[in-house]
Amino acid sequence: MESLLSRRCHTPNSTLGDNTHLDERSGMRLDPRACGDRGSLTLMLLTLMVVMLAFAGLVVDGGRKLDATQKAYAIAQEAARAGAGQVNTSAAYRSGAYKVDIPQAVAAARAYLHSAGYSGRVSASGNSIRVTVHVTERTTLLSLVGIDTLKSSGSAVASLVTGVTGPGA
Repeated sequence: MESLLSRRCHTPNSTLGDNTHLDERSGMRLDPRACGDRGSLTLMLLTLMVVMLAFAGLVVDGGRKLDATQKAYAIAQEAARAGAGQVNTSAAYRSGAYKVDIPQAVAAARAYLHSAGYSGRVSASGNSIRVTVHVTERTTLLSLVGIDTLKSSGSAVASLVTGVTGPGA
């Protein structure tokens, strides 16, 4: 009498010449040697779960990376605007020309970055302020594979514009 396990493992009887172990209903030869792949489905499902988890990590943390990049650009734009709004008032009163006060502009942009909780680089030339911001976000799922943080940066330039400009001016 054959075990229940060997009944599940079968091959067509045309492949083997021995007809002594045929299943009456299916006509298949019962072959206990064909059961050597036990557990292979578990291994395949485990591999697929790891791959699916990696894809989910890319989707979730990829979205966080895009959000961090957008945030970096927004912070850079705001810091540059804060700096470009610093007018050298003494020169404006003397000559009527509006110019950016470079030391105050750089200090205002850095103060904005500090108050927002981000680090970056601020530079000024003429009436323009350039700000580059670096944002670091922690990962959610990719930390399981050793990627703990995602870094993004954004930069913006703001210029002081005075008077009415455009068509009809």
